[in-house]
Amino acid sequence: MRVKVYLSFLLLFSILSVNLQAGLPATDSQGQILPSLAPMLKKINAAVVNISTFSTRYARQNPLMNDPFFRHFFDSQRRQQPQQRSSSAGSGVIINASRGIVITNYHVIEKADEIKVALIDGRNFTATLLGSDPDLDIAVLQIKADNLQEIKLADSTKVQVGDFAVAIGNPFGLGQTVTTGIVSALGRSGLGLKGYENYIQTDASINPGNSGGALVDLAGRLIGINSAIIAPAGGNVGIGFAIPINMAKASMQQILKYGEVKRGQIGVSIQDLTDQLRQAFNLRNGQQGVLVTGVGNSTPAQRAGLKSGDIIISVNGANTNSSSSLRSQIGIKNIGDSVTLIVLRDGRHRTFNTRIGNPQQFSSKGTKRSGKGGLHPLLDGAKFQASRSKTGILVTSLTANSNAAYNGLEEGDLITKANKIKLRSLSDFKQALRRGNHSLFLEINRSGQKLLIAIR
Repeated sequence: MRVKVYLSFLLLFSILSVNLQAGLPATDSQGQILPSLAPMLKKINAAVVNISTFSTRYARQNPLMNDPFFRHFFDSQRRQQPQQRSSSAGSGVIINASRGIVITNYHVIEKADEIKVALIDGRNFTATLLGSDPDLDIAVLQIKADNLQEIKLADSTKVQVGDFAVAIGNPFGLGQTVTTGIVSALGRSGLGLKGYENYIQTDASINPGNSGGALVDLAGRLIGINSAIIAPAGGNVGIGFAIPINMAKASMQQILKYGEVKRGQIGVSIQDLTDQLRQAFNLRNGQQGVLVTGVGNSTPAQRAGLKSGDIIISVNGANTNSSSSLRSQIGIKNIGDSVTLIVLRDGRHRTFNTRIGNPQQFSSKGTKRSGKGGLHPLLDGAKFQASRSKTGILVTSLTANSNAAYNGLEEGDLITKANKIKLRSLSDFKQALRRGNHSLFLEINRSGQKLLIAIR
């Protein structure tokens, strides 16, 4: 009997101990409280929403109905094309609680007839699309709701590789889900996803349905909008991408102000530095920057004093390592904003101050087509002849504000290769140009310096 009572006491004590520990913070063997993301998540979970979109499309019609003869005899039996209702799921983040502003990916709501926003407390609302930025993959929604919770925005320029990151979203339509990881890389571009690419890469699990959700730091501040994954097997493999919040914020502010994004330019054509170009310009091994291959007439860049052959290495103190990073650095600025460029010219650092211009005011001149008879639309405004040495095609004249001038050609340039074809005659040049309807790759000798110009 005593043994039974003793065992019952031990069992009761064990149950009480487990319940008591369950109510206390987790501790290690030394009694120290273990870290947890739960307190931070409690503050921000309500700011991440689930988005459902619905669209209506017509089912495909029998191709025989395209024949007028067939329709003449069967018109009485023809019915209206049946409609099909489709839906998809994604995520979003509440940026402004008082106005009900929600930011998400453009591809989440693209072609949607109806957009529904579901909160973590179970409430559902129909959202209004205020505007979008397809080039950055951002859309801004608004819902009419009380007692919303917004999320604080971080400065994404201060994010570093190795920082912990937390992804929150609606993967596979399961509902709000939290995953953790680190910032794996910064400034990812060249993925062919959107026009402006400067992604934060993370290994925090991002899956279909996470698009438009939040990537936050350990303080619960928004550092990015989850946007894309590399998924060769259809699921997460630890390579996800988020749009830096500074870029998303710049687009959002313009959408809220104008209903659209008015993205400016400075009026230069550019290309990434290669080892070949570094050698041609006598740059140190590994020098980072972006080569200016052309400056448009009457553009902010020309007025500031930039020239073809300059190498832009920073914008407003932030390093410029690629064409994509330069486009992003300029793209987040408003038209009329002033920017400071650090440029390498003839081995020396020079500083130029320029303003962001409205491309409609200068690119319309720079892209004016010369009409019929040109070798290629991207080279309109230039005249060519084969060199006497038969080692290339010479640019003999150039019309101001023409396509060719805006795309970086200069009078006196000797084009030695076009689309990887070595040029000895005008017929070679024409054959090479037929390889690129929408883009050209030219190898040029300019005053003894070798340049590579990519035109799109």
